[in-house]
Amino acid sequence: MNARSGTVLCNISVSVDGYTAGLDQSEERPFGDDGADGTGRLLHAWMFDTPEENRVEAERMTRAGAFIMGRNMFGPVRGAWDRPWNGWWGDDPPFHAPVFVLTHHARAPQPMEGGTTFHFVTDGIGSALARARSAAGAADVSIMGGATTVNQYLAAGLVDELHLHIAPFTLGAGTRLFDGVPPMRLEQLRVRSARLVTHVTYRVLR
Repeated sequence: MNARSGTVLCNISVSVDGYTAGLDQSEERPFGDDGADGTGRLLHAWMFDTPEENRVEAERMTRAGAFIMGRNMFGPVRGAWDRPWNGWWGDDPPFHAPVFVLTHHARAPQPMEGGTTFHFVTDGIGSALARARSAAGAADVSIMGGATTVNQYLAAGLVDELHLHIAPFTLGAGTRLFDGVPPMRLEQLRVRSARLVTHVTYRVLR
């Protein structure tokens, strides 16, 4: 597929050894033992510390017509929705499009400012992708993470492109990209190095 026909892509920051978060994640430390303060600062320094150098890649991350994420990326609340939680991003999340959150617990859609609405999907990754494709029309669908969610889509053969933002440090343990994913072939489409990151885009070969 190409972007005009609705590419399904994954966009995720990883350490050099392939981790997207460390161990012992919590509400106070959403990225766990990440080598810094638990906020993912090292993983995402390319976005926050050198934004102009990486403006194209940062803007591309939120350009899709619909998004999919796991409940762990949406927030730290587990089990039933027994307290208010509308994501980490405040009243105006950066997506400005429908976001489909994978969960085992039903919840009514949550509209936010700026055009983002969170929809909570309880019947699996295939259903979430079908709904995201319908919402996106001819635009891309972006699977944002975390790695456990991305790995499920990769293992199911549902991803067209993989956009990795590789930060120059190692974590050694935590949640790792490609865990549980069968061997696959990738075609490198783009690579660009910057001070705090290397951006690599792969096409997933069927």
